[in-house]
Amino acid sequence: MSLSRRHFLDAAIQTTAATMAGMPLVLSANENPAKPAGPNERVRVAVIGTNGQGGAHIGEWLKHPDVDLVAVCDCDPAAYHKHAALFKAVKNPPRFEQDIRKLLEDKSIHAVSIATPNHWHALAAVWAMQAGKDVYVEKPCSHTVHEGRVMTQWARSLGRICQMGVQSRSMTGMRDLLQFVKGGNLGTITAARAICYRRRDSIGVSETEAPIPPGLDFDLWCGPTEKVVPKRKRLHYDWHWFWATGAGDLGNQNPHELDKARWGLGKQEFPKRVISVGGRLGYVDDAEVANSQITVFQWDDALLISDVRGLPLKSPVSFGSHSGPFQGAANIWYGSEGYAVGLGYTGGVAFDYDGHELGKWNAGEYQQHFANFLKGVKSRNHKDLHLDIEDGHLSSALAHMGNVSLRRGRIAAMGERPSRLEREQRVAETFDSFEQHLAENDVDLQKTKFFLGADLVIDPMTERSSDVEANALFTRQYRKGFELPEVLKA
Repeated sequence: MSLSRRHFLDAAIQTTAATMAGMPLVLSANENPAKPAGPNERVRVAVIGTNGQGGAHIGEWLKHPDVDLVAVCDCDPAAYHKHAALFKAVKNPPRFEQDIRKLLEDKSIHAVSIATPNHWHALAAVWAMQAGKDVYVEKPCSHTVHEGRVMTQWARSLGRICQMGVQSRSMTGMRDLLQFVKGGNLGTITAARAICYRRRDSIGVSETEAPIPPGLDFDLWCGPTEKVVPKRKRLHYDWHWFWATGAGDLGNQNPHELDKARWGLGKQEFPKRVISVGGRLGYVDDAEVANSQITVFQWDDALLISDVRGLPLKSPVSFGSHSGPFQGAANIWYGSEGYAVGLGYTGGVAFDYDGHELGKWNAGEYQQHFANFLKGVKSRNHKDLHLDIEDGHLSSALAHMGNVSLRRGRIAAMGERPSRLEREQRVAETFDSFEQHLAENDVDLQKTKFFLGADLVIDPMTERSSDVEANALFTRQYRKGFELPEVLKA
């Protein structure tokens, strides 16, 4: 019996991961799920998680003419009540639900919009799809490499629409820029950079457990992860900087840029090599994840370089059309005949290597990505989505693989680089700039450690590494009652 490449990948990774994690294979979804919205029906949406990005979700759904925002779900009641002024202006304000499981029992809800901490993304999405709901889920769509594949499998098995929330995918200017890049106008694209220069203040040191907000259901907040109150000054937001719940800026901001970089390179499978360097540099605090990190992803014919810097940027930078101080996110795509620079989410500029401008694009707004999701909900065709869960998985997994490389690495001296990449010009340029940046911030390696990550060899077919210990970090253990359901296709 012949197997398609994707069928083989699905079956192999499901069976292996389930065996490794000791989790049962779930063969079917919940009985009597909700029916999807019809083509002429208003879409009834619920937002899950509203302390951060979920507030933007609320605003976007409320202003869409074909949507009824019927419920808001958060384990912290204060996350709902802080939007009270906005809800007062709505004719039919959404109800509050604290428990996601109770929310998903409501068969009148067609779709959910997920903006919880990262460790909840996959489980919330899978539970919702099993309950018959379509899913819009924030980046990264997953918390581990394996979770994104499981989400994709459930979406396909159940015929659900599932889109990841990287809003630049739908912005007109960015789509036009990437069409220009992918159209051969810069020659063959051989490298891309995904840049995140966002200063993140130290979270400090706390000798006591984080205060639990009044009324918050901490058991639900933990969900799949271990139920332990972390030692830090605040529970909310700082979850980004701990492995149990977050992924640092490589998995916070840079999934936006990693996705655009991969999009421009035209890569629809995992890279074959991944290596990351950096650490929690310049800060002595409670956080675990890196704040400064370079990661290189390598295919046979292309490189993707992720450049994350959380310390103050003290020297001007030059990104083609931009020269001077910079704070934010950017992309660069390098072709054989020219290059393009995208600053932010709405477009960018293309040049030849003599400095002549070839084109400029700038247009778009958040609403376009939410509207694109609704298009898929109405058509029932995942190919209508600008960032279907398959693409969301591929881009999110890049961040996870970079973090796994760093976690599997060793303490190194400042300036130590992966030897196999020393002849790659774009990589060398990035490391030169990165090391200058650390020196300008007086990083003391006696106080904070610099790591040279493990050089991971990846099999794009199975989406696994040759490093057994790395593979253990490609998935995770789930707390009882919050296990991620697996699906095995017939």
